[in-house]
Amino acid sequence: MASKWNGKPCHLCGAGRLRDRVKTITQEYKGHRFSSKTRGSFCDHGADGFVEFDAAEEAAWLAFRDRVDAAEAADLIRIRKKLKLTQIQAAQLAGGGKNAFSRYERGQAKPVAAVINLFRLLDRHPELLDDLKAG
Repeated sequence: MASKWNGKPCHLCGAGRLRDRVKTITQEYKGHRFSSKTRGSFCDHGADGFVEFDAAEEAAWLAFRDRVDAAEAADLIRIRKKLKLTQIQAAQLAGGGKNAFSRYERGQAKPVAAVINLFRLLDRHPELLDDLKAG
């Protein structure tokens, strides 16, 4: 069944017509890519269009995002332990509250990119930890 947009002028670019089709859409989340087949009405002139909501596709996206977040939390745990830091010490180092790292590691809060980057840098260069502690 054709959507209400099929064959109509593209409201987004004004130059093309919308056509119902399935398109592969790739999204990036924290450096990881997620691709899915997405049904919608897309412009035959440009890349834009109107995407139909698909509950299964949404569930797959959310599961992907949860896996990325869980891997990030596991990485923080590994790095913190490698550096022999308590959760409180790690939180102080990152500038968060005393329970921040506990929440990050349990997946109850998402650390900002600066925290992730700091600990990835310390993972590669643990000798920098002494400089940070001294400062």
